Amino acid sequence: NTDPRMRGRGIQLLSQVLLQCYSLLQEKEVLHLVLFYESRLQDHHLVIPSVLQGLRALSMCEVLSPGLAVSVLKAIFQEVHVQSLLQLDRHTVYTIITNFMSTREEELKGLGANFTFGFIQVMDGEKDPRNLLVAFQIVRDLIAKDYDLGPFVEELFEVTSCYFPVDFTPPPNDPHGIQREDLILSLRAVLASTPQFAEFLLPLLIEKLDSELQSAKLDSLQTLTACCAIYGQKELQEFLPSLWSSLRREVFQTASEKIETECLAALHALSACLSRSVLSSDSEDLLDSFLSSILQDCRHHLCEPDMKLVWPSAKLLQAAAGASLRTYHCITHSVLPLLLEQYTKHTQSSQRRTILEMLLGFLELQQKWRHVEEDESVLLSLQASVCSVVFSALTDPSVQLQLVGIKALTVLGSLQGFLSSSDLELVVDHLVRLALHEEDSQSSEAAMEAAGSLAPTYPKVFSGRMVPKLEEELQSGPPLSCVSSSEWEESNHNHHSLQQRCLQALAAVSTHTSIVRETVPVLLQHLQKVQKGTEARNTQDMVSVCQSLHRVALQCQQDAEGCWYFHQTVVPCLLALAVQAAMQESTHRLPGKALLEEEVLAAMIPVISAATTHLSPELAAQSVSHVVPLFLDGEVSFLPQNSFPCSFQPFGDGECLEAQRRLVALLMAFVCSLPRNVAIPQQEWLLRELLALSCSCNCPFTATTAAKCFAGLVNKHPAGQQLDEILQLAMNRMEPSLMEGPRRTQALTLLLWVTKALVLRYHPLSSCLTDKLLGLLGDTELGPAAADGFSLLMAESPDVLHKGCHADVRIMFRQRFFTDNVPKLVQGFHGAGPDVKANYLKGLSHVLNHLPKPVLVSELPTLLSLLLEALSCSDRVVQLSTLSCLHPLLLEAPQVMSLHVNTLVTKFLDLTSSPTMAVRIAALRCAHALTSLPTTVLLPYKGRVIRALAKPLDDKKRLVRKEAVAARGEWFLLGSPGR
Repeated sequence: NTDPRMRGRGIQLLSQVLLQCYSLLQEKEVLHLVLFYESRLQDHHLVIPSVLQGLRALSMCEVLSPGLAVSVLKAIFQEVHVQSLLQLDRHTVYTIITNFMSTREEELKGLGANFTFGFIQVMDGEKDPRNLLVAFQIVRDLIAKDYDLGPFVEELFEVTSCYFPVDFTPPPNDPHGIQREDLILSLRAVLASTPQFAEFLLPLLIEKLDSELQSAKLDSLQTLTACCAIYGQKELQEFLPSLWSSLRREVFQTASEKIETECLAALHALSACLSRSVLSSDSEDLLDSFLSSILQDCRHHLCEPDMKLVWPSAKLLQAAAGASLRTYHCITHSVLPLLLEQYTKHTQSSQRRTILEMLLGFLELQQKWRHVEEDESVLLSLQASVCSVVFSALTDPSVQLQLVGIKALTVLGSLQGFLSSSDLELVVDHLVRLALHEEDSQSSEAAMEAAGSLAPTYPKVFSGRMVPKLEEELQSGPPLSCVSSSEWEESNHNHHSLQQRCLQALAAVSTHTSIVRETVPVLLQHLQKVQKGTEARNTQDMVSVCQSLHRVALQCQQDAEGCWYFHQTVVPCLLALAVQAAMQESTHRLPGKALLEEEVLAAMIPVISAATTHLSPELAAQSVSHVVPLFLDGEVSFLPQNSFPCSFQPFGDGECLEAQRRLVALLMAFVCSLPRNVAIPQQEWLLRELLALSCSCNCPFTATTAAKCFAGLVNKHPAGQQLDEILQLAMNRMEPSLMEGPRRTQALTLLLWVTKALVLRYHPLSSCLTDKLLGLLGDTELGPAAADGFSLLMAESPDVLHKGCHADVRIMFRQRFFTDNVPKLVQGFHGAGPDVKANYLKGLSHVLNHLPKPVLVSELPTLLSLLLEALSCSDRVVQLSTLSCLHPLLLEAPQVMSLHVNTLVTKFLDLTSSPTMAVRIAALRCAHALTSLPTTVLLPYKGRVIRALAKPLDDKKRLVRKEAVAARGEWFLLGSPGR
């Protein structure tokens, strides 16, 4: 056709057909079509886009004859001025080249450097980021697949490096999603892909490093670091002095932490690159001269009295030293003796701390190689001096210097073969002194942590020296006599504090099974001693021992041997002590009441739970065969010291057994932590007893723990008839008690825990129980407690019904609960009377507060009006919960929230005068978060908010004043230039 537009439409139709059916074409057809399309490349410019689409289809044909790929690309290189085409058509050309490179690599390599030159012509001048990403990938493939670059290395570098550093800001609402970082990484992969670019790239990087633009400096440093992975000594030799000069200047002068970090990473990479280089016999060793330059420019700063450039110099030296074992030896040989000398020369604690922190940095680098080589390491030759400096820091009055000394001690201990046996004994003595007798708690805690980290490396030293010292201190008695009662009281207080620290230290050092075997008997012996005492502090002392045992249990969990030892030693002992105390209470014998306090039993629960969760199924089954019969049958034979004055009947009737019933809390801790595949003997009987106890017991603590234990077992119970019967029995017990009677609260507690157990596992009955709970929100007596129950349903439970104790917890159960029940809560709120509306708001705020924020943001438009209404509720729990729900929404959904800015400002400012401190703080945080909304929306309220926030500046509580200052400051700056 003589009309180029009509010819273009014809070719366009043919190309569209080919794009649909290119895989069906035969070899001769492909040959014919390729020749046709090649000739069309000489046609009118209006036709070219359709021709390229056809060639793209043909480039994907598997039956393409040999030589045709080369022929097509030659035709494109010769006939098409690619950069004059539209973006989509240029992208088509890049796609054709990419297709041929992936399927016809050997043919294209036959073109030699002509292919590289042709591509350079195609890419030269490209500006569209979508096309650049493809073009950069082609360049990477050219280099990675070893195409012949010929004399065009510099041209290929120029055609890509002209985009460095990348200056691209994506347009708003960009549908392609290309970010500046994508282009930066893609271009960096090109520039750092071959050493052939080094002579052109390194001068460019040095030039950009000397610019004032921070982004250019960062990009240059990161590119230099990437290049060092493939460069060798030859590529770097000419540019090392300039590179070191630029890096040193930036670290010494920059105010940017990012640039400093990247400079240090680049120096590390340069040092590592030079360390890797294989040297020929006649070549110069550049690493030595490079490190000499670094030492020459940095070492003398370590001796400056004002210490201005101490840290920059130390960071540079450490960056180079960490590159390889060789660089480490070279730099530490020069620097470590100097630092030790400076430590001795300076007497101020602050200066000594700085020097020791630098020394610590070099010691930590040695950890990379984990051992000390006798023939090379300067550390061994300075062993005595290093230990002397570290030990002197541990005895210094300055807490901050002590803390650095403890860190250094931990690092020295981790270096295999560095500390002698006498040094190790001294280490233990220092740690014991700091842990027990140092006034400052920071040093004490740090010493305990250090003991815990070193103990697995030196278990014999710590079990043979530290544990006996701690045991001796723990068993030492209180002061016998003092001059006055006040002195006695102070001395007694100090003795009690010492015992607390002993307990903490025994737990901290229990990080190896052999040590656990020493510390656990000491802790249990102390618990027995405290139980027999009559002091007022007994309860707190028992809680402290349990907290230490809990820490030991957690530390044993990853070691099967230690875990089983702890379980079979501690769990029977705790049960025996508790049973003994309960029986003494039942028979009115000697007082063992402290052990039965809620606080103590609550502290025992995590100990037993942590000792059980990581047991193997076989060992867990062995243990459960003893524990469950203890509670159901009174079988006490497996307990140590099992001669009790009466039988153990925790599920029996009678007021005298109330103390025994409290021990159901310990049963809960055990059975609810068992793996799901462990069978529980007499489980149906146990469930019935727990159900009866939870509904009939007058003690809230016992009733609640029985309900939790019942719920924990129900959650793991296999689906089937037995579970259905148990749940039906529970429903039959709960429903009448919820309606009326003296035990409505116990029935509600059981309902809440059973509902949670079923909600977590998506049981069909969960919706029925949730509806009952929703119905109770309209009850004037139980309504507030039922509303708080929604928090229990949504929150993570610390002792039962969580994944850590093997509960059946399905993913996204909160989202499902939200979807099923929030519409009912909203409907109930609108239909409720004024005296119970607050219950619905409280329940809703609890649900929303525990919902993942992305889900909450998506539902915000429908719920926001109700949340704003909740702020007017007089219940402080509702206010707090709603404020904590709104705070993240102000930051994450500013556009939606800005539609209600007038109401939000009014409500928040009103609540800053609340009588409850927590509400005032939350309201001020929300007022602060309001400043994240669009400035134009907020400006009309600026004066009003600033005036209103002046009042909480004089609040009697410091935390309120602190939040008021932060919020008012942000409102003052609202609308300022640069914000």
